[in-house]
Amino acid sequence: MLNHANETVQWNAANQGTDRENKHIFLLQELLVTVALQGYRFTTVTPVTHQHFLSRAGAAKNTRDIFGWNLRFKKNLLSPYLFDLMSQANLLVHSDGYCRSKIRISSLDHDLFLHSSFPTDDKQAVFFGPDTYRFARFIQQSLKVLQLEQGLGVQNTLRILDVGCGSGAGGVAAARALANQINYVLTLNDLNPVALAYATACSRVAAVPVTILPGDFFNIHNVTFDLIISNPPYILDPTKRLYRDGGSQFGLELSVRIVKHALDLLAPGGRLLLYTGVAMASDEKNPLLAELMPHFSSGNFCWSFEEIDPDIFSEELAQPAYDGIHRIAAVGLTIVRIS
Repeated sequence: MLNHANETVQWNAANQGTDRENKHIFLLQELLVTVALQGYRFTTVTPVTHQHFLSRAGAAKNTRDIFGWNLRFKKNLLSPYLFDLMSQANLLVHSDGYCRSKIRISSLDHDLFLHSSFPTDDKQAVFFGPDTYRFARFIQQSLKVLQLEQGLGVQNTLRILDVGCGSGAGGVAAARALANQINYVLTLNDLNPVALAYATACSRVAAVPVTILPGDFFNIHNVTFDLIISNPPYILDPTKRLYRDGGSQFGLELSVRIVKHALDLLAPGGRLLLYTGVAMASDEKNPLLAELMPHFSSGNFCWSFEEIDPDIFSEELAQPAYDGIHRIAAVGLTIVRIS
């Protein structure tokens, strides 16, 4: 860690290398550590609630306003050290004598995670929100039940893959949920290089070792995992933002594709934990299970399904593309390979 008594950040090229991406990650780490030492905590709300807050807010008064609510702020509100960190990492927007952060920081239990500024309009935006908290709880509860009822082998290393890792919150939550005696190798996968940089920095600050696997999940072959977790995009997004667009079938397409491919990557006894959203019509038939049931008919898999939240992202239903849809439900699907 850098000496926080200094007012400027010195990049040690001899020790850290000269690669620009590595330097950026290093600066992100130092930013997180510095903010954490101040006791920073922030619970991220829905975009609608966030916009409601902004309609009544002025300039930032503290670090929660800067990194949580993403308000504009005067330079002197931050320490020179922290301001220099953000400047070197190109994380500041300057306008009319004020600054605004290009990133936000949210807390999940005792860990902090980087994600994109509000609103998340950029195609490479990194998302963190109420969905992230639900996803983490689903992982934690699922692994708690697994360890209590069935146990997890402590002789072998548990191979974990977080598909579309985003900020890395899901992978870190899985690592935190494992008993201390369980060894694991956590692999984080994402198409978005910005997400991988944020996830790398966050996992390092959390002291959770990870392997980074960039690129398309569907190009992963000839390797197996004991635990695959994923919270894929599931909204119909005309702008095709990576973190948001789930494709056709009212955003269901990507989730179905991930499940089908993940089944081939599960080791015997391995399990998939999928958290996603399902657009439900008036007949209340579950389109996710309808798509996947034929793949369970071989008897090689067992599965369970739960509706975690019956009504999320209700504002999306006003879009013409969602005509005929009555609600979007947050769901959790667990699939176990028997043989």
